[in-house]
Amino acid sequence: MKQLTGSEAVEFYDSGKWKAMTDKDLVALQLFQERLCVPWGVFHEAIGKVLGRPIWTHEFTKIELIREEYLGKREKPTLDEIISQLPQEKVILVVTGDEA
Repeated sequence: MKQLTGSEAVEFYDSGKWKAMTDKDLVALQLFQERLCVPWGVFHEAIGKVLGRPIWTHEFTKIELIREEYLGKREKPTLDEIISQLPQEKVILVVTGDEA
């Protein structure tokens, strides 16, 4: 797939052409672009629908894993795998109820 230049990405974004795209087509385009060419919130929602699960924002730091999942080369990650991508100093365990 051809990478959009910065000006092409802005032009595509401003054109609103992405509004007529299906979630699947939108993800197929944006997931492999180096530059954002659709609104972030639209892409984030579409990829969650296409992959059939919520995509946590920090998962985008390892975009290659999301791409592999999209291409069927990787299973959906477990919650433990998703959490393990967070920096250890950012992880907080919250216990509620009578478990304590």
